[in-house]
Amino acid sequence: MELGLRPKEECMFDAVSLGEVMLRLDPGEGRIKTARSFKAWEGGGEYNVIRGLRRCFGMKTAVLTAFADNEVGKLMEDFILQGGVDTSLIKWMKTDGIGRVCRNGINFTERGFGIRGALGCSDRANTAISKATAEDFDFEYVFGKLGVRWLHTGGIYAALSETSSQTVIEAIKTAKKYGTIVSYDLNYRPSMWSAIGGQEKAQEVNKEIAKYVDVMIGNEEDFTACLGFEVEGNDENLKELNLDGYKKMINEAAKTYPNFKVVATTLRTVKTATVNDWSAICWADGEIYKAAQYDGLEIMDRVGGGDSFASGLVYGLMTTGDPEKAVNYGAAHGALAMTTPGDTTMASLKEVEGIMSGAGARVKR
Repeated sequence: MELGLRPKEECMFDAVSLGEVMLRLDPGEGRIKTARSFKAWEGGGEYNVIRGLRRCFGMKTAVLTAFADNEVGKLMEDFILQGGVDTSLIKWMKTDGIGRVCRNGINFTERGFGIRGALGCSDRANTAISKATAEDFDFEYVFGKLGVRWLHTGGIYAALSETSSQTVIEAIKTAKKYGTIVSYDLNYRPSMWSAIGGQEKAQEVNKEIAKYVDVMIGNEEDFTACLGFEVEGNDENLKELNLDGYKKMINEAAKTYPNFKVVATTLRTVKTATVNDWSAICWADGEIYKAAQYDGLEIMDRVGGGDSFASGLVYGLMTTGDPEKAVNYGAAHGALAMTTPGDTTMASLKEVEGIMSGAGARVKR
């Protein structure tokens, strides 16, 4: 397929993300409410994708975000630098010392185990990026002067505040002006939309954003809550997946939004918090392609699995132009990312391609 990517030599960055990056505090095998120590990571729905593109797939990436200019913000920058993502586009915002003006987001997340599902508890009101507007970022400079081949953003950032969705639209419009491909992960979070209009507001915002998107990504709940498309015949708890229903939903989305070049969704059957069946499908050029099926996938930490799917999908589309290969890169990378702790990938391209070719889990010496 032909996406119309800008030539690599014209662009400083292969990919850039727009969204919030939070400090994740992880109690490991324990519970948030009884923890006495936490492991610190960085993570964010949009950032995780370009971090994967850099760390696993070797692409040159940068993050468009904002931090309060304090020690926690510097800690976040250090995490990002360790992942190899360029930090030069970060907006540093003055704060008053206690977070009334702006602050940095924190996300407490426990992994879940067996019958106990994963649990997230965010503390992200009044963060620097939620208060940022389009005027805080020079999108003309980023997309016009520097050059970016791919922009990734999503519904988590769009839900942060009344202004963030407008910032998304301005970024996407400017990116499109200069020929940048845009991907968007719907990533519906009911708790984030509840205070600003709920699901009705989520649909209003996401239906407007969808008009400008080239590659739309999400799971079943995302497409239903954000765009109004439903998978018929699915079990409420996702114990049984109706593949024909997914295909019909994707075809409806592609028909409704003719600007979509690719539509992709993950397929997850939740047996327990630590054992899922996992795959994905994508639509391109009127055809639907299904990735390999990973039945009985044992999960250490499911947070970021969908983001790692997205980064694998983007890598496959950018380097091969083959949607069938791309969805398989995404499914394999997402599966691997869920076998390690933290939001972000610890996989390598060699490992991803090994899984795609059927490599087993025997010890490697």
